[in-house]
Amino acid sequence: QSSHGIRQAGRTAKMKCLLSERLQSCRLCGSRNIEVILDLGAQPPANSLRQEKEEVQQLIPLVLCRCENCGTVQLTETVSPDYLFSHYVWVTGTSKGAQDYSRVFCKRLASRSRQGRLFAVEVASNDGTFLKAFQERGDKVLGIDPARNIAAIATDAGIPTIPEFFGLELAHRIVAEHGNADIVFARNVLPHVANANDVVAGMANCLKGNGTGAIEFHRADVILEELHYDSIYHEHLFFHSLQSVGMLLDRFGLKLFDVTDSPISGGSLVAYFAKTVRTPTDALKKMLEREAVLGVDKSSPWREFAMRCERHRRALGALVEQTKAEGKRLIGYGASARSSTLLNYCGIDHRHLDVVADQNALKHGRYTPGTDIPIVTPERAFAHRPDSVLLLAWNFREEILARISGDYGWH
Repeated sequence: QSSHGIRQAGRTAKMKCLLSERLQSCRLCGSRNIEVILDLGAQPPANSLRQEKEEVQQLIPLVLCRCENCGTVQLTETVSPDYLFSHYVWVTGTSKGAQDYSRVFCKRLASRSRQGRLFAVEVASNDGTFLKAFQERGDKVLGIDPARNIAAIATDAGIPTIPEFFGLELAHRIVAEHGNADIVFARNVLPHVANANDVVAGMANCLKGNGTGAIEFHRADVILEELHYDSIYHEHLFFHSLQSVGMLLDRFGLKLFDVTDSPISGGSLVAYFAKTVRTPTDALKKMLEREAVLGVDKSSPWREFAMRCERHRRALGALVEQTKAEGKRLIGYGASARSSTLLNYCGIDHRHLDVVADQNALKHGRYTPGTDIPIVTPERAFAHRPDSVLLLAWNFREEILARISGDYGWH
């Protein structure tokens, strides 16, 4: 299929949406040769949590496609970033796992940088959890995040944060006011930005000549192999591989030299880069070889992925229906963005789950997008004495299982 395939993208093709714009060409290379991979149906944006069921929700096509020129996997729709990110409900510090990993991340990035006190800039810094680890080292830090509510939380906590979208224009202002940075990093943000070229151009502009950068992203090879279709939602415009990230960095004179694993999002990579050429590590070479063997930039593995998604959808739906037919009380755990995709795609809603438990106070008293399940505290959820729990935020599996066993005696 070509760009013609985008216009005929299955059941969601003819919907018109005021909040989104249909892709006409690859966001990275500009090619119009686009192949549709998977149609997940029309869904509301994953974090559009309503306080009243009567609030009208805009349904937007959720369709995965692939550029046949550069191999980059992406969505066919670009939802307005102002709508998605200006008021946000995901707070990094909610997860103990993220807090623990922030210190590991800091140590790894600092060890790949020059010695002494550093100036660290984070793109899409959320509540400042990851910058705090640098601040505790004695480094100067600066965050940038467009969610004004979250940026205010970070600034109040002592992490100076600019409440704007990051790009080349803002990078010029940062350099003029603060100077170039020793470290620039962006965690789980590059997939969210339609104009990824502008973000990387800004990072290159901010970085010192001898500085070190890092980009963390949910790895396409893991999405492909482990069937992470629930990581596909409107905020994630791209599903990057190390190959596609390296191609993007190279466009702005930035060179990959190392890679490490990350536990975030059920499996991510951190790609390290610099303006100067550094000797590529064995880890980088091995990961690029792995991607080549898997064919993450090729069509056939993604076509097979789509067929496996459909089989999983049918199997999970049948399991939930059977559980309810047996008269068992079923709740969900984790009102994450990924849960929204899974629930909507699999047709699991308020008829199946009594409630969804979540730790994040910003989500309590609201309803899951498109499926109208009340989101409550874990205490309230387990007061329902559920027979079964559908673990939606499975990427925090061990943390959640320990909590519900220790706090509520649920096994």
